[in-house]
Amino acid sequence: MHTRLAPRLAVAALLLTVGCTPAGPASLNEADRTALRAIDQQFADAVLAKNWAAAAALYTPEASFMPPNGPLVTGPAAIQAWMAAFPPVTTFTLEPQQTDGVGDLAYIRGVYTMSFTLPGATAPTEDHGKYIVIGRKQADGSWLIAEDIFNSDVPLPQSN
Repeated sequence: MHTRLAPRLAVAALLLTVGCTPAGPASLNEADRTALRAIDQQFADAVLAKNWAAAAALYTPEASFMPPNGPLVTGPAAIQAWMAAFPPVTTFTLEPQQTDGVGDLAYIRGVYTMSFTLPGATAPTEDHGKYIVIGRKQADGSWLIAEDIFNSDVPLPQSN
């Protein structure tokens, strides 16, 4: 009788353990996904308008911006200054390909295309690559960018 009771007790203990485990953070709902994709579009619109203050306002106070071939840029004021110093952008698009997250953290992974004119150049430089943005949900339910990294698929010019 004892050997038949042991498996039943093990199953009962497992069910109690699973039933008493607190639920993890909720995954993103469609409203959050839509809000995150809207941030991407707001960022692209701000870049095209050369409205660096609007672009920087999409970042948390402690945000990190990680551009290619350069140092880490921290905080909205420094991010705004970096963007304002970037060569003039003539085209810019973001295509989010994946948006996911849990609780108050989410990410957007996508691709970008842009053209910009380097100082002294007669024609724009074309660029395309990929990016990841990590968003953090704010107390008011809005989302801001906490981490932002992008890198080009275009090889660096070769020296002769």
